[in-house]
Amino acid sequence: MKPRTPAATTKPSAPAFFSADVANARRFYLDLNPPRKQPLVVVCGGLEHATPDYAIRRETFPFYSIEYVARGRGTVKLKGKNYPLQPGCLFTYGPGVPHHISGEPDAPLVKYFVDFAGTRAKALLRTCDLPPGSASEVFPANVLQPLFDEIIQTGLLARREHAGLCTKLLECLALRIAGARAPLTGAETLAFATYQQCRRHIEQHHLRLRTLAQIATECHASGAYLCRLFRRYDNQSPYQYLLRLKMNHAAERLQQSGTLVKQVAEEAGFGDPFHFSRVFTSVFGISPQAFRGLR
Repeated sequence: MKPRTPAATTKPSAPAFFSADVANARRFYLDLNPPRKQPLVVVCGGLEHATPDYAIRRETFPFYSIEYVARGRGTVKLKGKNYPLQPGCLFTYGPGVPHHISGEPDAPLVKYFVDFAGTRAKALLRTCDLPPGSASEVFPANVLQPLFDEIIQTGLLARREHAGLCTKLLECLALRIAGARAPLTGAETLAFATYQQCRRHIEQHHLRLRTLAQIATECHASGAYLCRLFRRYDNQSPYQYLLRLKMNHAAERLQQSGTLVKQVAEEAGFGDPFHFSRVFTSVFGISPQAFRGLR
């Protein structure tokens, strides 16, 4: 008996729900009729360069979808509410969710998308607080591009085992979104801007900075307020973030031949090498001396 060709190796024609207002696209298609009881499965995805007159008006969609703007500007209307689109914006929709998408002629949209289905599809969107019919932003704006590119590259290989890999990458995407989301509008935008400013300041001066009080003074905010902001947007305190940056620098330096632990501790702002070693071990689970021996 002639063996059945795996579904993922057969390249179907573009689904009818794809827009014709696309100047260029890089898309993949997997199983466009997935089993109903499948927990989670990626159906298709890609990257689309929209034409200046790009417009989509749908009252429903057969799958759940995440769309992510890489370049350009436009508007998406979800459940009767309008959201502006710009780089870093993402939105979701699915069965029974009306969505109208349009681009601005002088800045055509370039956007990624991934469509998926399964009994866990809706729950996946809840993990990143983006239920079908909602919109958000990520920071920095290009943070999701590598994962979307990896999903597309994997999907284009069109092998049976890569369908499962696409699903795992989709789950990684949801986790990445959850960790990078930023508020769209309103009073919280100012709070997020303060968080961004403080985070950049720590990044730029992490070797010099030593205490939360110093961070707060230089960022013109109270330490308690900065801690609340970091817990809200980063799940760690500003001081924990500072220590992580210092230890990452230390790890890189310890991989260089001839570098002494005491020297690295001083560069990271630790006058006491033993304190530095305790912090390094608490962050990486291994002492600086043992880490240096790994090179």
